[in-house]
Amino acid sequence: MAREGTTPDFIEALARGLEVIAAFSARCPEMSLSQVAEATGLARPTARRILLTLQELGYVRTGTGTGAGRYALTPRVLDLGVAYVRSSGLWEVARPHMERLVGQTRESCSIAQLDGSDIVYVARVAVPKIVTLAVQIGTRFPAPQTSLGKVLLAALGPGELARVLAEPSRSGVVITRPTGPEALAGELREVRARGWALADEELAPGIRSVSAPLRDGEGRVIAALNVNAHAAETSVDRLVEHHLPLLLQAAGEIGADFARLAAVPQVTVGA
Repeated sequence: MAREGTTPDFIEALARGLEVIAAFSARCPEMSLSQVAEATGLARPTARRILLTLQELGYVRTGTGTGAGRYALTPRVLDLGVAYVRSSGLWEVARPHMERLVGQTRESCSIAQLDGSDIVYVARVAVPKIVTLAVQIGTRFPAPQTSLGKVLLAALGPGELARVLAEPSRSGVVITRPTGPEALAGELREVRARGWALADEELAPGIRSVSAPLRDGEGRVIAALNVNAHAAETSVDRLVEHHLPLLLQAAGEIGADFARLAAVPQVTVGA
């Protein structure tokens, strides 16, 4: 449903444009004008103007590669997410450590941040393996069912945690075995105490991972780093006894480098 602003500074046209982009998903990679209008709650003429504007800007395509009268996003949309990742500086700092970690474990590793009750992947170094869930930059999953999410949720205060968990997931992933409130609270207490989290086939069969927090120079958790493994190839013991120490070392090094980067004075010289 189209949102309405709560302040005079709210730009309704911008909000509607972003809602049209967000309406596309893995389940709906192509949509007709009617489908876009229905998904966003916009009138057909409004949805049409927005789609044509996005098409002119290069964010939406129609015709070639899509069905007649249907629209799809273009790879240029990735620029919006990449701009965020680059602006944080996290990828530039984390990349060599992630590549080293992948070389040591022969497993994929990723960085995610919290967005509502979901995690969103913002960096990834992958190894070619067949897994049940495809992951790329921008992929989102329900936080409670992932080791990355547990690390991020454990860093929140009680009030913020309750607010975040009250938000519905926007991942589109159906969880067949949801974690109950009491069980999740117990897991998060354990994560806080030991400093890392494990998820064993909670999100999907065959997927297990271990995660650690990434902290800034003031000790705040800014993201989480994981090692992801296929359950048929990597046991929980192997994940915890071999991969986890390497993961914790990499997370510490990334945090230290990020803190050093943030401490460097930034000077802008005018023309």
